[in-house]
Amino acid sequence: MLTDSQGVNIVTAATTDIVVVGAGFAGLYAIYKLRQAGLRVRGFEAGANVGGTWYWNRYPGARCDVPSMEYSYKFDEELQQEWQWTETYAAQPEILAYANHVADRFELREHFSFNTRVSSAHFKEEDSHWLVTTDSGEQLSARFCIMATGVLSCTNTPAFPGLDDFTGDLYHTGNWPPEGVDFSGKRVAIVGTGSSGIQSIPVIASQAEQLHVFQRTAQFSIPAQNRPLRAEEIAQIKANYRQFRRENYAQPGGVRRPENVPPVLEVSEHEREELLEAAWLRGGTNFLRCFSDVMQSREKNAYAADFAKRKIHDIVKDPALAEKLTPDQVIGCKRICLDTDYFDTYNRPNVELVDIKDHPIDRITPTGISTNGIDYEFDCLVFATGFDAMTGTLSRMDIRGRDDVSIQQKWSEGPHNYLGMTLHRFPNLFIVCGPGSPSVLANMISHIEQNVEWICDCIEYLDDNQHSTIEATAQAEAQWVAHVNEAADKTLFPTCNSWYLGVNIPGKPRVFLPYAGGFHMYTARCDEIAERGYEGFVLSL
Repeated sequence: MLTDSQGVNIVTAATTDIVVVGAGFAGLYAIYKLRQAGLRVRGFEAGANVGGTWYWNRYPGARCDVPSMEYSYKFDEELQQEWQWTETYAAQPEILAYANHVADRFELREHFSFNTRVSSAHFKEEDSHWLVTTDSGEQLSARFCIMATGVLSCTNTPAFPGLDDFTGDLYHTGNWPPEGVDFSGKRVAIVGTGSSGIQSIPVIASQAEQLHVFQRTAQFSIPAQNRPLRAEEIAQIKANYRQFRRENYAQPGGVRRPENVPPVLEVSEHEREELLEAAWLRGGTNFLRCFSDVMQSREKNAYAADFAKRKIHDIVKDPALAEKLTPDQVIGCKRICLDTDYFDTYNRPNVELVDIKDHPIDRITPTGISTNGIDYEFDCLVFATGFDAMTGTLSRMDIRGRDDVSIQQKWSEGPHNYLGMTLHRFPNLFIVCGPGSPSVLANMISHIEQNVEWICDCIEYLDDNQHSTIEATAQAEAQWVAHVNEAADKTLFPTCNSWYLGVNIPGKPRVFLPYAGGFHMYTARCDEIAERGYEGFVLSL
């Protein structure tokens, strides 16, 4: 190791073309595409293996809410044809097996250092390179950084008083033990009734001696109506997979949706009820798309919301309990949940709902939870309290751009960006499915492929034209942020408190994080910008 004139060690950094952070579906595809282009690439992953979200979220009942034949890569036709999905909505083990299959099939694993976190990434203006440092002390000098860190990768555990005092077993759905958990004969509490809570509660209830569910906000949930895939429907899609994907890409969510749906008020009351019932029995997030304008006004939304509320009261036998489980917001302003027997679980004698909306949890005790003057005792405590979504992982890293500006400073009033992929004053840094992109409002794997391909084409363009850096202009960034806000304001998304707005994280700016203008509109804009020689960017020699 070299030393300076005072004898202080100087770390000499190895060099590479590109550093990729994260080995989920985004990181895997980035490595694949960059290696195809003949570039030197190194990947880093905090976990022990590939899979990203599906590596960490192993909680019981974990399942995707996008149909499996769509929640998959399209970049390799043989992969599409040979991989066999077994259910309409794939469960976590099957999705993780798919990620591992892809990593092995295309020999991607060898490019990653696992159990390794990137602690800092600093842009060095003297040579226009990023100096990347890991928690093991390794340093790399790279021309480009691609942050494939995921949108739901930074778990959120509220700072309840006494949390460290609990003497039982403590779990978070977003960081579940790989070996699983057996709740047989246990007294269990679960805090949170978002998607992970709604998926895990029926499974835990079937095992536990007693389950207490601590609910702050009642949620809408639609039955997934999950089932095994039939051989003929698989064959039908695979016979024309290219066209199937092309049609999905043209949709606002990047997934198949009902065609020729009417506006809410253009059908009779009887026909409206029939359409809602058919959508409920069909299951899935397309329940919100049985009419064309459910997310455009409270009046129109109320027809779908009231129908879903009636279903809760039909399923839950105790009317008072059903009322506690009935949401008071519009349907869809929070991410719609899909379930298997969620509401019916509250008819079980071993399940009790503790409504903490008006009386929040006072503290965690050594033996359980204290709230509203009542002490509850448990053997196990499960937090289904979600994530610091979309910005959390990046905001916890020491990322610095020009003039030593940190990403925390950059995002102090919200995650300003251009296209959800780039940041002014952070040259050659790309974010896959970042804030300001459709991300969680779209089919994530389709969105990942689109973003990664755009980034790789951009790097090729820079190399072909002898450019060393690309950086979003302040003006382009400001215009994009305004456009993202305008798109959100045309919907009902901002009308309730949700993780879409970051309100679950104390001190986080209240900004609608995803792009609500539609995946199809977003991809068209990205293509247009590239075709115009990367409009809105400064390209330097």
